[in-house]
Amino acid sequence: MSKSTTRRHALALGLAAPFIATQGIATQARAQAAWPTRTVRIIVPFPPGQAADIFARLMAEKLTDIWKQQVVVENKGGGGGIPGVEAGRTAAPDGYTFLIATSGTFGVNPSLYPDLPYKPLVDFKPITNIIRGPLVIVAHPTFPASTVAELIELARKEPGKHSYASAGPGTAQHLSMELFKLQAKLDIVHIPYKGSGPAMADLLGGHVKLMMDSTASSLGAIRDGRIKALGVTTAKRVPPPLDTIPSIGETVPGYDSAGWSGLVAPANTPDAIVNKVNADLVALMRDPAVLRQFSDRATLAAPTTPAEFADFIKKDMATWAEVVKATGTKPGT
Repeated sequence: MSKSTTRRHALALGLAAPFIATQGIATQARAQAAWPTRTVRIIVPFPPGQAADIFARLMAEKLTDIWKQQVVVENKGGGGGIPGVEAGRTAAPDGYTFLIATSGTFGVNPSLYPDLPYKPLVDFKPITNIIRGPLVIVAHPTFPASTVAELIELARKEPGKHSYASAGPGTAQHLSMELFKLQAKLDIVHIPYKGSGPAMADLLGGHVKLMMDSTASSLGAIRDGRIKALGVTTAKRVPPPLDTIPSIGETVPGYDSAGWSGLVAPANTPDAIVNKVNADLVALMRDPAVLRQFSDRATLAAPTTPAEFADFIKKDMATWAEVVKATGTKPGT
């Protein structure tokens, strides 16, 4: 090949390079714009029936309409939520698997389990918080106490005799009740379940008499009188339909606790997908029709940017670390 031919070839390549690069960027942009092209999975690390699951299904239904692809919820309960979170951590970071993160799995577990196999802010990319929901102490209709004050009086008279159910060790339900016990100086035995649904089934059947649960999953049973509500965990009373239920803080000054759940993705999920999912979810949580479904369950929508959600998770981890230390809570207790 002559020198002139070589120069012409090099010149042609040089002229073509911007075109090739532009085509590459365009192809990548088209690939990103095309997402999703198949079913998207949202893992909930708990059995069906509790707040994280209820709102994951609501968001999945709405996102299916927006994305024109099926969005399915897959429940992987048990083990303090760890197996479900692990399934999310090891999933391909391609935008087709997301995980519901909660105050239990991301806020509590890092201080509760010394050998926790995942790191919330290393192994996942936060997308947005979805809910911040009050919890509520509920009881079977035959339980002697009907208010927080009556529960405190009963538990002090009969220390260690009464027990309460929770969604499992280290969940917001568990530690919020432990915080109540700590501040009110009570001895009530913890009975952990593998999720709120199984615990509620036993409460409704009278097999357990007391439970800490989310307002979202217990609202229906409260409304129809199958269980009674003693007090909500937020500092102030919640909006209707549970506005007549006193806050625990009205009897135990300074008490304030709430659960939350949001969406995260495996760590290497492309930022373009994370940002799109964030934008779509935030838009949903500003839709009046969707907000009515939140308020109907006495739960607050809590949309954030990915960065705000990361900061929120970091602070929540620090808060619950103090509670775990103060209560001496161990896995399985």
